[in-house]
Amino acid sequence: MAKLKTRKAVKKRIRITKKGKVKVSKAFTGHLLTGKSRKRKRHLKRRSQIYSSEGKKLRAMMPYR
Repeated sequence: MAKLKTRKAVKKRIRITKKGKVKVSKAFTGHLLTGKSRKRKRHLKRRSQIYSSEGKKLRAMMPYR
């Protein structure tokens, strides 16, 4: 049986914790940052967890992680 391929775009964007939860970076951090408050930018730095239903789909795209 052939090996399953990892989706490289997904691999670059998500991290999987040891317990199997999926963490992603938040959006809206690329540009136009002067109009956003310090607090908002600080909170956007943190990674957030994905809902379990979405996490299952993303884990299927990364079979060996």
